[in-house]
Amino acid sequence: MRMSLAQRVLLTWLFTLLFLIMLVLKLDEKAPWNWFLIFIPVWIFDTILLVMLIVKMAGRCKSGFDPRNGSQNMKKKVWYLTAMLLKLAFCLALCARLQRFTTMRLAYVFIPLWALLIGAMLELGYNVFYVPRD
Repeated sequence: MRMSLAQRVLLTWLFTLLFLIMLVLKLDEKAPWNWFLIFIPVWIFDTILLVMLIVKMAGRCKSGFDPRNGSQNMKKKVWYLTAMLLKLAFCLALCARLQRFTTMRLAYVFIPLWALLIGAMLELGYNVFYVPRD
């Protein structure tokens, strides 16, 4: 199952719009929903991305897979998986803090987000300054 670029953009836009509508309703106190319910569009979108990523990673295990350029590709997929898990950890910690399930300091809530941003900057720097040898 492959999605075209237009389908991926539309899916991203739709889930972002749903999340923002629910967030505005919560912040305007029009909806007395739990913060975990507000983040449902984010959870669904992340689940779709994680399933697609795991399926692609599992595709390397099938017989007849051509391993050329595979280690670099696999490193990138592991980074994507790590980034998704860091984002998930941040969203869960943020929801728990906003719902007052925990009295965790806000600085601790943002640690997964900071790690994600630092990793993204490192990947960007690597991709910009890495010159492949021919």
